[in-house]
Amino acid sequence: MVSEKFHTFKGPVSDSEHQSHWKDWQWQVRHSIVDVNTLERMLEISFSEKERDEIQKTIDIFPMSITPYYLALIDNTDPFHDPIFKQAVPSVGELIIENYDLHDPLSEEEDSPCSLITHRYPDRILFLISNSCAMYCRHCTRKRKVGKITSMPSKDDFEKAFEYIENHQEIRDVLLSGGDPLMLSDSHLDMILNRLRRIPHIEIIRIGTRVPVVLPYRITDELVQVLKKYHPLWLNTHFNHPHEFTDASCEALSKLANGGIPLGNQSVLLAGVNDCPNIMRKLVHELVKNRVRPYYLFQCDLAEGLAHFRTPVGKGTKIIESLIGHTSGLAVPTYVIDAPGGGGKIPVMPHYLVSWSSNKVVLRNYEGMFSTYQEPDQYERPACDLQCGQCNLQHSGDSGYLMRRAHGIEALLSDYESEITILPADSERVTRRQDGE
Repeated sequence: MVSEKFHTFKGPVSDSEHQSHWKDWQWQVRHSIVDVNTLERMLEISFSEKERDEIQKTIDIFPMSITPYYLALIDNTDPFHDPIFKQAVPSVGELIIENYDLHDPLSEEEDSPCSLITHRYPDRILFLISNSCAMYCRHCTRKRKVGKITSMPSKDDFEKAFEYIENHQEIRDVLLSGGDPLMLSDSHLDMILNRLRRIPHIEIIRIGTRVPVVLPYRITDELVQVLKKYHPLWLNTHFNHPHEFTDASCEALSKLANGGIPLGNQSVLLAGVNDCPNIMRKLVHELVKNRVRPYYLFQCDLAEGLAHFRTPVGKGTKIIESLIGHTSGLAVPTYVIDAPGGGGKIPVMPHYLVSWSSNKVVLRNYEGMFSTYQEPDQYERPACDLQCGQCNLQHSGDSGYLMRRAHGIEALLSDYESEITILPADSERVTRRQDGE
């Protein structure tokens, strides 16, 4: 467990004010570090002229904002190798733009039917309710937006988003993101959650936030009282390294868990930060100790400015191999690539199904042991014709889950769809066929 190292705030306030306001989250935000001079003063280090110039050139393109709390976790004896420093302080590596980098790598804007909403998956949406972050993470996939929008979304934008959700009854799951949703006031969050809970077809609400990591004092008793009114409500946070676990962050997680809020974590695989099996094993163990389920390990996106953070996919696979079988299954996240172009999260886990025949499959375990599993001889394949009312299986009776047509790969596997292929729209073969008609 890492402790906060700074006992004096070397910014434009007195030591007494620092001591009395350190745990005030709004004070932390007001005193965020946004310039090189304050960065040096607080870290008690002096950058070389070249280092200062490189940091400033990066800030001119991708702004800096670091909470005093998070900066206090940096080891100032070797800052350029410190995992907190790498995630918080601008690097000239962010100015490297590869020819395959994308301005909007996940095509969120193309899948946006109205302001604040991204609707990619059939039954769930992303609702961007805040433009503000507690800190500007250097690996942010939305770097294109960082520092460019500081005002709150308008009431009109919120109303259009609520109307979209209300008018699309297939939406059962709403993920609140931003920015960071928990940067809103308690009353504003209360209003948004209350409005969503009044929509009959919304089953669960999720919040994606990094404040337990970079601004844990935001997790107040009053905030938890607001959130716990709207169960089922889930919260995913974003720890990337064991050094991010402190007394303050663990207390924040404890408050949320004690409020009955299920917690998950989404890490990003970052070169020079956590691309090590030992670091990742320690990270997932710290998470489960604090009642947080490791949910996703993301391959770093193809966003502009992230080239220096990316690892080969094989590095992530190796890390997962080091976890499966070597620690609790509960502590193993799903390794995914959020596919460029809006393809969504695609698991790229190690392969354990080695081969198969008509009557058995060959499997391997984490040790490299090979086993066979016998397929059943007596299985009677139930063919589905979508006539759920005549099916012998005991359905829930909820019409929303019955007679649903399949899409994508599911449709190719179904008994009731006629498609046998899925072809890309711009296939030359399809074009030739159409030209020949």
